[in-house]
Amino acid sequence: MKTDLEIAQEAKLKPISEIAQQIGLLEGEIELYGKYKAKISLDVLERFKDRPDGKFITVTAITPTPLGEGKTTTNIGLTMALARIGKNVINTLREPSMGPVFGIKGGACGGGYAQVVPMEDINLHFTGDIHAVGAAHNLLAAMLDTHILKGNKLGIDLFSITWPRVVDISDRALRHVIIGLGGRENGIPRETGFDITVASEAMAILALATDLRDLRNRLGSIVVGSTYDGRAVTAEDLRAAGAMAALLRDALKPNLIQTLENTPCIMHAGPFANVAHGNNSVVADHIALKLADYVVTESGFGADCGAEKMFNIKCRYGNLRLDCVVLTATVRGLKMHGGGFKAIPGRPINRELMEKENVEAVEKGCENLEKQIENMLLFGVPVVVAINRFPSDTEAEIEVIKEKAIQAGAKYAIPIEVWAKGGEGAIDLAQAVVEVCKEPNNFHFLYPLDIPIKEKIEIICTKIYGADGVDYAPLAERKIELYTKQGFDKLPINMAKTHLSLSHDPNLKGRPRGFKVPIRDIRASAGAGFLYPICGEMRTMPGLPSVPAAVHVDIDEHGRIVGLF
Repeated sequence: MKTDLEIAQEAKLKPISEIAQQIGLLEGEIELYGKYKAKISLDVLERFKDRPDGKFITVTAITPTPLGEGKTTTNIGLTMALARIGKNVINTLREPSMGPVFGIKGGACGGGYAQVVPMEDINLHFTGDIHAVGAAHNLLAAMLDTHILKGNKLGIDLFSITWPRVVDISDRALRHVIIGLGGRENGIPRETGFDITVASEAMAILALATDLRDLRNRLGSIVVGSTYDGRAVTAEDLRAAGAMAALLRDALKPNLIQTLENTPCIMHAGPFANVAHGNNSVVADHIALKLADYVVTESGFGADCGAEKMFNIKCRYGNLRLDCVVLTATVRGLKMHGGGFKAIPGRPINRELMEKENVEAVEKGCENLEKQIENMLLFGVPVVVAINRFPSDTEAEIEVIKEKAIQAGAKYAIPIEVWAKGGEGAIDLAQAVVEVCKEPNNFHFLYPLDIPIKEKIEIICTKIYGADGVDYAPLAERKIELYTKQGFDKLPINMAKTHLSLSHDPNLKGRPRGFKVPIRDIRASAGAGFLYPICGEMRTMPGLPSVPAAVHVDIDEHGRIVGLF
């Protein structure tokens, strides 16, 4: 089998202007970024405002192994399969961060014959959106520290500051730093740190803003800390929001690309799913839903992470309604959850145990699948399970997953082979999704916004994670009191937790029971419009493994990129 990069570089791409024309866009509604990428004007929404929305499907997954279970590959394969059966379809995806690209996980363009292209551009600088987010975020940080140096007229308590700096590379050495050393001309010394750019609230705002004015207002509402008397200090107070909006003006326009089978994809924004809300932009979905009869999006990590946030945060702010959830599962992932082998990030996996038939481990691991199906059904939306098939999977293992999925309430459980066969490998899945989308559903949120902060946290922890309760550290208790006083208690909750377990502890696999979720801190993303409790030792800046993916990336004698998956 060829590498993902070789497959992508051999693909016959259409000029992106042809893809735009194919979905009804006019020449003046796109801005070309080379031959195969373009930005879409938000004016499209006005032209198509009276057209009914298409059907909306999200692809999510079981709790993943460090290798991932193929959500993006499933998303792209399903989209291409829907096109093969004659449906007008667009898929919407997040933009990849260079942290995972150069770290362990790899890129975010799918794999095998289910990819979006040009994958080298997408996985590296793309159209510069993430760089724009980093510039806007760091501008606010610089203006904050300058304000403090120049007299601190707002009376900002230095120990209350929550606005770090960002960089889009996994760099653990920057997690905790001291700035302002070297004398007064270099600023006031204080402790701070760096997050990865895609964990920035500016990225979450880019993903949730519905138009340019909404973007500007949300940026102004960013809270960077508090005054000595407990008042929230915002980007508007620091007079930084206007310039931040100017930096993000073009980044708000979604990006048009294509799949290997020349179907359209709108890829835009990239908030992390275990720190932010983990879904592509609202404007990308709004445009896609006006242009297509079916839109297939993706929610990051397991259904307890990105999909829960898709429902409770993105759908609230974007006025979106889902018609179907596709839950991706793999034999190897369920085998891991059932104790068949161990998968620790950055360490080699015993491939013999991973690939050897172990029906008993798969059956045990299906507890995780069952819980994730249960989680999605809590929102009143039907579930289809996609079993992302690998060559080593046996019929006995596949049959166990199908049986358990249907027993747990899934409408269908269908093996797919999109990595090897592209859209042809998901025809049955596409037909099942079409049938499910015909059915009425009872879409609803998990909790109302007008209940106390703790009650919202506890609903998520007990109903979605299966916890017995929640333990709050003293710092978290103080933050709850502060944010209630500041009027942020009516915001939805965005849990920052590991993606490697239904619980807060990455070592607890399957369907953990008998645990409590420890909340060590709570932070306010008031501009994005949520509070994010930090569970356990969750980090907002990843680190590179001992042998990062970056060591394999190079350019050949012709200037082509090599080693990128």
